[in-house]
Amino acid sequence: MSDPLTALPRCSGVLLHPTSLPGRGIGDLGEPARRFVDWLADAGQTVWQILPLGPVDAAGSPYNGLSAMAGNALLASPEVLVADGLLKPEQVGGEELPADRVDFPGVFAWKEALLRRAWMAFRAGAALELRGEFDAFRARAAGWLEDYALFRALRDENRGAPWSEWEPGVRLREPEALARARHRLDGAVEMHEFRQWIFQRQWSALREYARDRGVRVVGDLPIFVAYDSADVWSHPGLFELDAGGRATGVSGVPPDYFSATGQRWGNPLYRWDVMRADGFRWWTARFRRVLELVDVVRVDHFRGFQSYWRIAAAADSAVDGEWRPGPGGELFAAVRRELGELPLVAEDLGDITPEVEALRDGLGLPGMRVLQFAFGGDDPRNPHLPANYPAGAVAYTGTHDNDTSLGWHRGAGEAERARLGALLAPGEEPGWGMIRLVMESRAKIAVVPLQDVLGLGSEGRMNTPGTGAGNWAWRFREGALTPELARRLRELARGAGRAP
Repeated sequence: MSDPLTALPRCSGVLLHPTSLPGRGIGDLGEPARRFVDWLADAGQTVWQILPLGPVDAAGSPYNGLSAMAGNALLASPEVLVADGLLKPEQVGGEELPADRVDFPGVFAWKEALLRRAWMAFRAGAALELRGEFDAFRARAAGWLEDYALFRALRDENRGAPWSEWEPGVRLREPEALARARHRLDGAVEMHEFRQWIFQRQWSALREYARDRGVRVVGDLPIFVAYDSADVWSHPGLFELDAGGRATGVSGVPPDYFSATGQRWGNPLYRWDVMRADGFRWWTARFRRVLELVDVVRVDHFRGFQSYWRIAAAADSAVDGEWRPGPGGELFAAVRRELGELPLVAEDLGDITPEVEALRDGLGLPGMRVLQFAFGGDDPRNPHLPANYPAGAVAYTGTHDNDTSLGWHRGAGEAERARLGALLAPGEEPGWGMIRLVMESRAKIAVVPLQDVLGLGSEGRMNTPGTGAGNWAWRFREGALTPELARRLRELARGAGRAP
């Protein structure tokens, strides 16, 4: 499999999830997002990397979404809804929500009411000229949308309880029970279809705007899906579940850089034998969907396709798991037969074996390098040292799972700081020095979290793996992206041969 990314010029970009944009309560897909795209273009950046775009629960994790196919309607811009004639300006509200973090429970309460008002106006005849567009979207997306909308309507009816707690008929998808539910919840189902159309409409317009400014979007595809998701509920035979729908094996990783006891993620595991037998149709549909939303896809936990860490569902810890074989290249070959060459990046961090490297290289996929991992020892062969980056790699100062570069430096040991210092120019500040190192490396693509550009410490961290609270909420304030920061980043990109 050849790598479609080879057609990309040497370039760079910024990692920022849309929830972290300015706006009312939560970042959205309206004017703040367009101003961010404009700032990227002014800063000589041609890549905007995001996290998964799926709908989230009250914890806000985009890696534990309610669907692998749907979009996060919380990202809908109220101002765009007003412009479309679906809301009146005085109906927007949200001014009382924090400006520098996402209060997910507060945002849920506000946005849910807002989207319900927009739906009621649409059902009553507002924006009638858009009805054909809505109907076309429903027909086009029916393969995943119908099950997702019914799942969300049932979840609402059950006051947010996971599907495993629903009454047996709909929990186990008995045809008569599902038919009754569709009839009973017809209006609620259409409301959730409407919300997905609103997300799709606003996201597509933003992506087109980014494309016109020369900015490509790099998305993220988590290997696993949440147990409480439309995917598991609607395709139970594809997952390791017992007859009652309970998971028998769950995902995680053994002890590693991030955790001495490993991580018990808890996602249900795939029945790869069943998926192989039907030609990996669900995976083909999933890749097709994500490529409708983004230009390039970062495949999270790529090593799990070669082998994955299975933990018994009854176990409380990840320590006693075992490695099981994944589908390997068969899955990607099946998807490629349907969709053609795939613009993918393999997230190949953590415990990477020669077999994982062989799978990645056999598929022709670029891997990742993270500068923060370069200084924990004095091995000159450390793959995260800039001198060792292959030309096809995607290089980062850090990812959404790392501390910010400044936060890392403040917490690093003396030896780590000294190893970094040996690569910095005299008097160079560590944060911008780390940005320069990845920019000047041989890696085809260099990506920097916006927090590093803003010079933030640990207060700007997006996620701390293995912790259950306080994650995903960081936002930057309006006005933080100054022309001076754009100039400084543009000069680095130009000096490194990355600016367009």
